[in-house]
Amino acid sequence: MTKQIMAGSVAVGGGAPVSIQSMTNTPTADVAATVAQIRRLEEAGCQIVRIAVPDMQAARAVGAIKEQIRIPLVVDIHFDYRLALECVAAGCDKVRINPGNIGGEEKVRAVALACRARGIPIRIGVNGGSLEKPILARYGGVTPQALVDSAFGHIALLEKFDFTDICVSLKSSSVQTTMAAYKLMSEQSNYPLHLGVTETGTLRMGTLKSAIGIGGLLAQGIGDTLRVSLAADPVEEIRAAKDILAALGMAGDRPNLISCPTCGRTRIDLISLAQQVEERLAAVHKPITVAVMGCAVNGPGEAAAADVGIAGGDGEGLLFRRGQIVKKVPQEELVDQLFAMIEEL
Repeated sequence: MTKQIMAGSVAVGGGAPVSIQSMTNTPTADVAATVAQIRRLEEAGCQIVRIAVPDMQAARAVGAIKEQIRIPLVVDIHFDYRLALECVAAGCDKVRINPGNIGGEEKVRAVALACRARGIPIRIGVNGGSLEKPILARYGGVTPQALVDSAFGHIALLEKFDFTDICVSLKSSSVQTTMAAYKLMSEQSNYPLHLGVTETGTLRMGTLKSAIGIGGLLAQGIGDTLRVSLAADPVEEIRAAKDILAALGMAGDRPNLISCPTCGRTRIDLISLAQQVEERLAAVHKPITVAVMGCAVNGPGEAAAADVGIAGGDGEGLLFRRGQIVKKVPQEELVDQLFAMIEEL
């Protein structure tokens, strides 16, 4: 089990539920726009939010942003350690740095001491695009071991100053490299891991890459918090993250929808039916499995593990509960009757 850290009120690692993160894309110095976007992310289910702090103007906005949001606030710092100190003083909940580009040991020490004084954790953000030149030369490019070596180098620097309130990410644009790096890290360290595949692209392919990389690691028991990185509205990152967790049965109170892919036996508009059910399930907060099946062959039998379900027929359909047929109903009543059963659960 990994060590547990606290990002504000959210526990990360140590057996805590996997938390969902995103990052704003508004100019941080525009407090109103940044707060508005964070509130949209909160409503979508974001549990930890990160903001870029490229300059002192952005750093000085942190306090005003923090006052107006409910979820923990992470500041993303590069190059200038003074930005981190300003954000810590303003009350941020977590600092993301790459200790290698902050500007020397004494500057890293200053950040570590400031964070320790206020109980603020640091995420070491290792990225394939910014590995140290000696490490790249040693391995001939970005490899899983190169990412891990970089992480341990940064960890050693923080530990030198007795700072161990650490979370680690090892992100690459390669799904395979990312997965291998996290697996290596999980075998050699108990620091909590922030999962993500970086630079994944647009909504469709980015979600697929993230589902493979992040989902594959979570399925192996690796990972404590995650961000799905997409070239899209950040709210889409939250939706994708929740879908990944739901697919793994790790979404807490979110229903799991299963549905057959249709075939020549289907005598109902199953695609439309499944979409209707999926849309209505968005308002349901129960850890249940709901099945939408296309015929009696794939109905109660193949979906016997579902808590409730429907199977389409020619003009009518079946309602079933845990593999047992409850009753036949007209096709147009299937969805309403299904949700009446869900309310009873």
